[in-house]
Amino acid sequence: MPPTQHPPAHPPSKPPHRHGPGDRPGPGDGHGPGSGGGHSHSHSHGPAAPVSRHLRRVIAAILIPFTAAVLVGLAVLWPGGVPSHKRSGVGFDRQTQQATVTRVVAVDCASVNASGGTSAGDTSPSGSTSPPAGRTGTCKKATVRVDTGKDKGRTFTEIVQPDQSRQLHQGEKVVAAYEPSAPRDLQYSVTDVNRTFPMALLAGLFAVAVVVVGRMRGVMALVALAVSFLLLSLFILPAILQGENPLLVAVVGASAIMLIALYMCHGLSARTSVAVLGTLISLSLIGLLGSEFIGWAALTGNTDDNTGLIHGLYPHIDMSGLLLAGVIIGSLGVLDDVTVTQTSAVWELHEANPSMGWRGLYRAGIRIGRDHIASVVNTLVLAYAGAALPLLLLFSIAQSSVASVAGSELVAEEIVRTLIGSIGLVASVPVTTLLAAAVVSADRPGTGEAAPSRGGRGRRRKR
Repeated sequence: MPPTQHPPAHPPSKPPHRHGPGDRPGPGDGHGPGSGGGHSHSHSHGPAAPVSRHLRRVIAAILIPFTAAVLVGLAVLWPGGVPSHKRSGVGFDRQTQQATVTRVVAVDCASVNASGGTSAGDTSPSGSTSPPAGRTGTCKKATVRVDTGKDKGRTFTEIVQPDQSRQLHQGEKVVAAYEPSAPRDLQYSVTDVNRTFPMALLAGLFAVAVVVVGRMRGVMALVALAVSFLLLSLFILPAILQGENPLLVAVVGASAIMLIALYMCHGLSARTSVAVLGTLISLSLIGLLGSEFIGWAALTGNTDDNTGLIHGLYPHIDMSGLLLAGVIIGSLGVLDDVTVTQTSAVWELHEANPSMGWRGLYRAGIRIGRDHIASVVNTLVLAYAGAALPLLLLFSIAQSSVASVAGSELVAEEIVRTLIGSIGLVASVPVTTLLAAAVVSADRPGTGEAAPSRGGRGRRRKR
């Protein structure tokens, strides 16, 4: 006996509506063509409606040659590798090995000094340790074992004074500098603490936080960050060391980082392309201002031990050009944030009110941008002040005037760097907002949508 056929619980009162060629499809199954006359955008928080095909062609006509130029620049300037040199034994230019403190005992400082012991951290400008004189009290004598390199398993002793900021403890992982030209008992000395584990743990926590909150966008942001570091370490730094123009290398490298990071994180779309154009214009302004004012203020870029060491090892490097390259690369990260935010704000304003013209979109977007400018500029200044707090404290102790502090090259370099970057950031807000408003308001009904499918339901074309 065949099974009984049950009628549907809610039979349709009328046949399903078929969209004709002139019907405008709703954003979802619950919205028919006649529901809400002006309701032409989706309630979802997905991508905004696409711009017209003509505008996409215009954007492509600008960005495709720019991308091609960046690729050519990468190919021409790509280095063969980091040039080798004989180590100077100064600062970071020393051979180092990983080591472990195996034993720490208390000793009388006077007896250690009399026997010519050394103190961890008491180093001469050449990097070699020198015995302290006239110290009294209880010192620490640490036995340190080398864990890596050809001398793995070898031990040496390190004397730590009681008033030193870095105290050694048994079982602590440290970094040992190696000077082959020194006497055998003075070839190794502790220079720093091994921070691999806490730094790796912090990086892991950062990655987890980005992925948990950002989800797939967070994953793509981490991938873009990794690519940026690869370009920095494989292209920008070796190319500068090989003698290429630091400004040209920075422009090509920053442009490549910008294209990869923005399109990888935000997708290949007209909205992202507008952010790329705004970033490109702002970077050009930063490069122009930086070139003028670094030369006008006679900044050499050689202001501390590290830059002096670079200039000594590679005298062919243009240090002022290196300073300008740092300004461009340092400004790129914050510029990306500002341009993407402004572009997204204009797109969302258009989604909320599709009838708003480009002037209204610009005025509304610039009001959002003013708040962004205030917070970003304040952040840049405070970030510099926080990083340079010991230096500023030193000037305060010396009771130097504000004019003399600001006029010193060490501080003037950072002031110029911060102000030029801030001008570029401020300029990026109206420039990007105007570009976004002009692009998104130029869209016309029907130009950004695909023709209806055979099933009668239209589909939005990708941006």
